[in-house]
Amino acid sequence: MSDVGSEDFEDEQGYLGEYEGERNEAGERHGLGRAVLVNGDSYQGMYERGKRSGQGTYRFKNGARYVGEYYMNLKHGQGIFYYPDGSKYEGSWVDDQRQGHGIYTYPNGDTYDGEWLQHQRHGQGVYTYHDTGSKYIGTWVMGKMESAGELIHLNHRYQGNFLNNNPTGLGKYVFDIGCEQHGEYVQEDQDKGDAEEEEPVTTTVLKWKPNAVTGLSQWAAAKDSPSSGWDLSEEGKGQTTQEKVTREQSPILENTDQ
Repeated sequence: MSDVGSEDFEDEQGYLGEYEGERNEAGERHGLGRAVLVNGDSYQGMYERGKRSGQGTYRFKNGARYVGEYYMNLKHGQGIFYYPDGSKYEGSWVDDQRQGHGIYTYPNGDTYDGEWLQHQRHGQGVYTYHDTGSKYIGTWVMGKMESAGELIHLNHRYQGNFLNNNPTGLGKYVFDIGCEQHGEYVQEDQDKGDAEEEEPVTTTVLKWKPNAVTGLSQWAAAKDSPSSGWDLSEEGKGQTTQEKVTREQSPILENTDQ
């Protein structure tokens, strides 16, 4: 969910509300203090020259809560944001946005542990599905699985490249019984509807085309893909099968901005 709340209300209303705490010689809030805003939010923590700066706790009237570092009224540094829906983000903040390394726990129990940029999953990260234990380890670009990655399930895994949350191009399935199936994901157009219609509806589907079965071999990301920097041989757990991989290939999240 979005972190946009009412933290700026204090400035817009000229500090209307209640304040108890330290001030500097200019009469500005400076040091430890507690403020109750007229909209029902509250903040308790450090101030510097009238701005929230340093460690503090901001409570929103909708039940959300932020505990962590501030700088010039913005969440900046390390902090934990508790959302009203039960989700939680713990990690780095830059200018009021999730940025750097952080762990997000979603309402359904899924987790993402990795890098963030401007509130989006961006960089290297691990998304774990709570219900199955399956996980994706690899590269993210503005919230989506991109480039080199690995989907790990109970008794097999898929290794290859991803585009827009879907596997694409060459890759392989590695099975715990000691063999690999090499192949390629391709997009194919399929026509739907009445053939007599002037403009038939065309949909694009993702299909796996196997071409060889071999023994186990070491996997490396494609040369045209950035190195992931993760240990892609990590064992994972889950309850899916090879036939289900196309349904499990992208995280089912509550919000696309997380």
